[in-house]
Amino acid sequence: MIDALYSAKLLRLAAEMPRAGRLAAPDASAEKVSKLCGSRIIVDVMVKGGQVTDFAQDVSACALGQASASVLGAHVIGASLAELETTRDAFRAMLKADGPAPEGRFADLALLAPVKDYPARHTSTMLAFDAVTEAVREAVGKET
Repeated sequence: MIDALYSAKLLRLAAEMPRAGRLAAPDASAEKVSKLCGSRIIVDVMVKGGQVTDFAQDVSACALGQASASVLGAHVIGASLAELETTRDAFRAMLKADGPAPEGRFADLALLAPVKDYPARHTSTMLAFDAVTEAVREAVGKET
């Protein structure tokens, strides 16, 4: 069972962190921490016309949190707040309610489906998407 959780594909995602670092002057930032394991993610976003135009992330998390952040970093440019919220909600439902995996540009989150059997890992797995939706919501609010 643990082998399904830490598959070679998932570990490869965790090792390949797109858009690592921080932006010099982001429109908004958000930090999320898992109190259980101490995983931490800070995201910085630039938004124009309601879409993410630049993104960076500082990730200090377990392999599950890193894999989730990797999927986010690879596909976030061009995403709207609505798309990110829909993805976050589908991702959470996949983990907590045995829902289907998110579709579209974030479909690789399906690799994290085995995490549903480990409720203590849900928070760290969700950190990147919780942080990015918060940051993009703030940045979009500044645009109007």
